[in-house]
Amino acid sequence: MALRVLLADDQALLRATFRMLIDSDPGLEVVGEAADGAEALTLARAHRPDVVLMDIRMPGTDGLAATAAICADPELADTHVLILTTFEIDEYVAQALRAGAAGFLGKDVGADELLAAVRTVAKGDALLSPQATRTLITRFLTAPTGESTAPAEAVGLDDLTAREREVMALAAEGLTNQEIAEKLVVSPLTVRTHVHRAMTKLHARDRAQLVVIAYQSGLVHPNR
Repeated sequence: MALRVLLADDQALLRATFRMLIDSDPGLEVVGEAADGAEALTLARAHRPDVVLMDIRMPGTDGLAATAAICADPELADTHVLILTTFEIDEYVAQALRAGAAGFLGKDVGADELLAAVRTVAKGDALLSPQATRTLITRFLTAPTGESTAPAEAVGLDDLTAREREVMALAAEGLTNQEIAEKLVVSPLTVRTHVHRAMTKLHARDRAQLVVIAYQSGLVHPNR
């Protein structure tokens, strides 16, 4: 069954480009296009896509508000938001991660990278490995905001085993499952199991939210 993708961007030409690319892959299909955040939320509720490719800067309801609404809707628990933006200047990306977005891509992304990214976030993994993302997390995600960004129902890090904490910390530093496995001399499957157990215990929506919790709980620090 093909993964279902919703496009949200106010630029019609860009949406058309992404649609052509995604629909050319037999494992993916575009189920709708939205020109603003409000329409994205409406279409997400109507189509229940696996992934929403979400622009941040849109007229009316922007992508940040739409991301927060989608990720807060229990009926859309299986829908993952992938932000489309520019790495260097978009400080809203950190807020989108706090809201529950699974990661982000630059709008100049290559075709293969985009298709791989859609599959990555559809599985519940975070697109948080590139160096640009690590830099962004260190610069913005750890900045004080005066508000708690961990899920209200989170049970706390005390419920994690020592190995689950260790794996969670390494994931928060941007390591992939393969890199963590090599560092800890275990299999990638074992790492994935620890990650998912930590997500379950902390009620994290996906790996990206697990990273948010790791930083804001103090498990990981920017200068680590």
